[in-house]
Amino acid sequence: MSDLLDLYQEIILDHSRHPRNFRGLPDANRVAEGYNPLCGDRVTLRLRVEHGTIEDIAFEGAGCAISTASASVLTEVLKGRPVAEVEPLIRRMLGIVTGEAAGGPSGASAGSADVALGDPGSIDDLDPELGALDAFSGVREYPSRVKCATLAWHALRAALARPAGA
Repeated sequence: MSDLLDLYQEIILDHSRHPRNFRGLPDANRVAEGYNPLCGDRVTLRLRVEHGTIEDIAFEGAGCAISTASASVLTEVLKGRPVAEVEPLIRRMLGIVTGEAAGGPSGASAGSADVALGDPGSIDDLDPELGALDAFSGVREYPSRVKCATLAWHALRAALARPAGA
């Protein structure tokens, strides 16, 4: 188990020190900002969605290692995915971080997200990036850090709810 925890810590540290897709995205057509007043973390998430697919995604902002790493993993997991897969992934991430079965505004269980995407074991085998979400499972032991890990995911939900400029 210690090896797994070490791997998870390494994933978070790597994404924190070398965030992926940390840049502007001038041709974004979806934008949302997130702010955590408890710790000062800020994130601006930008997406370019075309024909129902997230063609590009980037973020900017400042925050703790967990917040930055979570936003970085989010961008890697979502780039190139159909928008239809996003809400189940948000519910999955929220379930991982909180340890709760209910993950979405609809009260859908984390299991529902897995059903929507197939068996979680086979998904992670097919798409190793989804396994990076599990690195945040330890956050549930630190309730004050849950908002750090979920900030970008809530911004993602907001960004997809309205086009840029709306």
